[in-house]
Amino acid sequence: MKHVGILAHSFEGATLCFHTACMEGLAKLGAHMHPEITMTCSPMALVLDAWERGDNEELRGFFMNDARKLAAAGADFFVLPDNTAHIAMEAAGEPFPIPGLNIGEVVAEQAAKDGRGKVGILGTKYTMNGPVYPGALGRRGIAWAVPSAEDQKTVNDIIFDELCLGVFTDSSRDAYVRIIEKLKADECDAVALVCTEIPLLVSKDVSPLPTLESTQLLARAAVEVAVGDRPMPTWRGGPV
Repeated sequence: MKHVGILAHSFEGATLCFHTACMEGLAKLGAHMHPEITMTCSPMALVLDAWERGDNEELRGFFMNDARKLAAAGADFFVLPDNTAHIAMEAAGEPFPIPGLNIGEVVAEQAAKDGRGKVGILGTKYTMNGPVYPGALGRRGIAWAVPSAEDQKTVNDIIFDELCLGVFTDSSRDAYVRIIEKLKADECDAVALVCTEIPLLVSKDVSPLPTLESTQLLARAAVEVAVGDRPMPTWRGGPV
């Protein structure tokens, strides 16, 4: 069985990924059994300025340091349960020391399997306006949409001021539901929850659209790789 590395950027999303991977292990392998998992989590605060500057080189170097820690710990491959981080991960640069699953590709693969024609994108302002999901969905012929500028600010503010800090409120859930309703009116047939904390706030039973939950999908894909049900990834960062 392969050793899974989790390269955390936001602790809430990474914790959900870890828990989901362990539970998937139990479902596949039996009680108290799951793949070996090692996680590293450097503080996000160290690179928030780099995100504001769009400094992908600094960000990539930040993630490279943690990827090297995972490689040194014996991980065979890694997952990075942070959608925004993949903007920097997909930038050109030195290959990562071990291969990784690309979260955008995993989510878009599921959207294609589900037969989706147009997917709404909910995430940080960087993800909603970045290249990862337009690229991953577009390569599969799937259209996409994002909220209005005003709604994007609401989504982003809730992520950074609440969700990343472990705060989940009914009022924020109601705001997200209203925004998803607008995406449905824009003819989206699913919504991609592509900030790894959003599934902790918006569950399938309250969403007006079927959900693509990036954290859970990535964790399940990681376990599939670990047990041999999915091929080992070959991506080591850089353009997909």
